[in-house]
Amino acid sequence: MNPTVGSPALWALTIGAVVALLVLDFVVTRRPHEVSMREALGWSIFYIALPLGFGALLWARFGGTTAMEYVTGYVVEKSLSVDNLFVFMLLLAAFAVPAALAQRVLLYGIVGALILRGVFIALGAAALHTLDFAFLLFGAILLITAVKIMRDAVTGHGQEVDVSSLRSVRLVRRVMPVTGDYQGPRLLVRSAGGRRALTPFALVVVAVLATDVVFAVDSVPAVYGVTGDPFLVFATNAFALLGLRALYFVLHGALSRLVHLGYGLAAILGLIGVKLVLHWAHDNWPGVPRIPTTLSLVAIALILATVTATSLLATRGTRSMPRDEAGTEDQEPEPVRY
Repeated sequence: MNPTVGSPALWALTIGAVVALLVLDFVVTRRPHEVSMREALGWSIFYIALPLGFGALLWARFGGTTAMEYVTGYVVEKSLSVDNLFVFMLLLAAFAVPAALAQRVLLYGIVGALILRGVFIALGAAALHTLDFAFLLFGAILLITAVKIMRDAVTGHGQEVDVSSLRSVRLVRRVMPVTGDYQGPRLLVRSAGGRRALTPFALVVVAVLATDVVFAVDSVPAVYGVTGDPFLVFATNAFALLGLRALYFVLHGALSRLVHLGYGLAAILGLIGVKLVLHWAHDNWPGVPRIPTTLSLVAIALILATVTATSLLATRGTRSMPRDEAGTEDQEPEPVRY
């Protein structure tokens, strides 16, 4: 692993580019509107070409090993981000988010995820430099998460979201009153009595940000299992997250058919968890083998291809979730009363 890729200039350039892209996204979504498939495809192509181009620059500047670590980390992050999208889809449906507001909710979620990933990346880098057993700890986190995801996949747990049971929602409602209806993308409004109140839009944003914390716990260690360079970990996370908003609208209907995705994610996290444990063991006992990054990339690609194929076969003959069933087409969902 190469820990010297991220120079201060490269860090500054990359962070500046990420901030600029986020500002652009906020400008695009400043006027709530339903996202057409053409718009979503255009942005998705852009956010796929961008990280691929960055990988080519890494190859030209730092060589194939660094580029391979980046690509593998990006594939891991992108596959985990699809699980993020599935949870976002459940939250948007549970909160009956109007179609025109969906992309703004996702954007808040992406910003929150980037901030949290930045914090976890810094903590992870500090742990790797100060704790001899950091790789073992990260590996244990991923293996535990893999077991949980596999158990949820087998039992079907987490396929529905009960808004009233979410801890984040209950906590917010104790602090401030919540209006019954959406007020566009506004988070805070004044009630008839002049008292400030949160909107349902604020509640769904809080719920999405709460899920970001959970995803960051396993996402960052997963990429540290591929590369020890904090810059590459940040770059893979940033590029994978930036394209989530557009990818959501492209894959929205297909997400409901990826019934075996949980099994694949559990296998990927388990693989990387074992890779981290072996890395720790190799540092202490050089005779213990390590899993090469190239082999990891091939295995991850095969796992994703397999669960995608089996999911499509298992759901053959069933229709994907229509856009209007999740409040993303012409029909507005019934408002949820809070």
